[in-house]
Amino acid sequence: MNCLKFPSRLVFAILFIASCVITTGARGQNVSQSVVNTEQVRAELMVQAPDGIDAGKSVWVGLQLKHLPQWHTYWKNPGDSGLPTKLQWTLPAGVTAGEIAWPLPQKIPLGNLSNYGYEGTVLLPVPLTITSAFKPSLLNADLEIKLKASWLVCRLECVPQDGEFVLHVPVRGSTALNSAAFAASLQAQPTALEGDSRVEVNGQQLKFFVTGLPATLRGQQLAFFPETPELIEPAAPGSQQWAKVGANDVWTASVPLSAHRTESPSLLPLVLVAEVNGQRQGFRVQAQLRGTWPAVASGADSNAAGPAALTPVLARNAGASTAALGPNVSLGLWAALLGALLGGLILNLMPCVFPVLAIKMMSFARHANDRRGHRISGLAYSAGVVLSFLALGGLLIGLRSAGEQLGWGFQLQAPAVVAALAVLFTVIGLNLAGLFEFGRFLPHAVLTLEAKNPAVNAFLSGVLAVAIASPCTAPFMGASLGLALGLPPLQALLIFMTLGIGMALPYLAASLVPAVARWLPRPGAWMDTFRRAMAFPMFATVVWLVWVLGQQSGIDGAAALLALLVALSLVLWSLTLKGRSRVILATISIAALALLTGAIGQNVIKSAAASGLTRVAARERWQPWTPGRVEQVLATGAPVFVDFTAAWCVTCQYNESTTLANAEVLADFAANKVTLLRADWTRRDPAISAALAQLGRNGVPVYVLYQNEHAPVVLSEILSVQEVRSMLAKLKSS
Repeated sequence: MNCLKFPSRLVFAILFIASCVITTGARGQNVSQSVVNTEQVRAELMVQAPDGIDAGKSVWVGLQLKHLPQWHTYWKNPGDSGLPTKLQWTLPAGVTAGEIAWPLPQKIPLGNLSNYGYEGTVLLPVPLTITSAFKPSLLNADLEIKLKASWLVCRLECVPQDGEFVLHVPVRGSTALNSAAFAASLQAQPTALEGDSRVEVNGQQLKFFVTGLPATLRGQQLAFFPETPELIEPAAPGSQQWAKVGANDVWTASVPLSAHRTESPSLLPLVLVAEVNGQRQGFRVQAQLRGTWPAVASGADSNAAGPAALTPVLARNAGASTAALGPNVSLGLWAALLGALLGGLILNLMPCVFPVLAIKMMSFARHANDRRGHRISGLAYSAGVVLSFLALGGLLIGLRSAGEQLGWGFQLQAPAVVAALAVLFTVIGLNLAGLFEFGRFLPHAVLTLEAKNPAVNAFLSGVLAVAIASPCTAPFMGASLGLALGLPPLQALLIFMTLGIGMALPYLAASLVPAVARWLPRPGAWMDTFRRAMAFPMFATVVWLVWVLGQQSGIDGAAALLALLVALSLVLWSLTLKGRSRVILATISIAALALLTGAIGQNVIKSAAASGLTRVAARERWQPWTPGRVEQVLATGAPVFVDFTAAWCVTCQYNESTTLANAEVLADFAANKVTLLRADWTRRDPAISAALAQLGRNGVPVYVLYQNEHAPVVLSEILSVQEVRSMLAKLKSS
């Protein structure tokens, strides 16, 4: 059964294909991407360089946001809630970006709140400074501008989004296609106002005195926008009037201080906006503080500030949440290790691991009459599993230490990884089905080396098992993994190692204990039939991966991946032919594969980034989870059930199609008036990562019931109808 030695041969056989994927994909990433589309916003990176790119020339870049009706993003001070748009630039040496020249905002009322932001279309311009240190190369006389932007777009609900943009601007020549957009944005800038303006603190009121405004504005009501967040109550009624002081017209306003104030600035910049001949006109004022600020309220926290109506709910739930999460967060190291060991054992029963486990059992049967080979195979497989868990845990810990909000299964949030796994399992499936043998593609020296080192096959089987097991979270794993990322690195790695030991333990026992080994079937002709049958679980895994990619990047992404897999299959088949037909077909199919890989690199991955960070729940009963949504519902007195899920999480999909789709469960949810929220973590979402961290978790699935004045109830990873109905019965009785 030489054909069963597929793992190490697979690695060598797909090196050429992988190099093509990486090279072509990297080439595709260099193509300019100036537009990102989400369900609510069209974001475009623009440039304005009418005199070319050179030292001393006027060069502007900017992010234009086109909002769907009723949606908005935020100004530098978002008002009662929200977050300002953030721009992070990557520019060549000798080029620096300034601050955003924020256009005039508008007040956006939302119930009893008032936000500051933008509706319709807005361009956020940023000046570029070109110095003599900028030296474009002779071969590439372009200025490469890279931008990573993040914004919060809101209607009644809020959706955090981001995008990555790349532009290549010719150094020589004029770039002025967007001159009208930049002119309109720069015209909407506030004018710096001269004069002696001041602000006084009078109890819990701020009183502004502004001089130097045009006389034509006298008597008008001006819109008022302080640049310092959480300084005043944006929605609270204030008063303003005009007064004559000597020869000067003075505009005065009195506004209430915010209960969440955390800063006490001595200089208060603010923007005043008036309507002049049907056009909005703004003025920026620097008001000097006269007097002293009152003491900041004890416990004020800019990150905890929220709408006044939610403050009592947040205060009540803060204590309850701490009490509920105490056992999870303070879980002892020994208990966490035991949970990791049990979780690793149960992980073998997860459906995502079945294809590799079936092949591993077939490999054990192959060594049934070779006790030494049996032991070596078991030890090598266990080493592959444990070392892979350590590597994955180390990478996760390192990335989180660098500031990334990641959790268990983070690698499947990258469409490139999903596509690569689909390619890998397609190749394995075709090999198992008998389309080709890796031995025909590899040099004799490589085959000889592989034959002398059979342990490599078993080791790579362990690596492969961990690769496809990572989307699953078994019972007992959640609390242990949640604790691991809050521990020192060595203790955290010990938990990951124990998880690997638990997963490898059954096979280690089968290889070392003769009594267990005797339960295994003996080798025979059945193995060839079994091997071909195992191709179908591999192809089923490919179907799942294509579906995951479709959730991340849309139907075009899934179709492009399917076309890539067909071309890859054609390549492998053509290499099994003989004579001239092999050369001709192989050349054509490899060229098609390279072109399709380039399409993946240029379009699929980018369309995934442009698809937004959330999916609207398909079922009408479920609403999309957004930051602050739980608190908003709790403020109405209704309980909330949150399903933290992801398309690549097999356990999540199983629970959703069984327990959470059960008619009795849904009826109980409706009878108890429970609001159902679904937090979709299919693509990376820092807000969901933070919410999971607050629950002492870093992976999905997680199921939580929130209710006023009660601790959040976290359910088990594998839901049962009885568990959910029992929880809802207790809710009704309370």
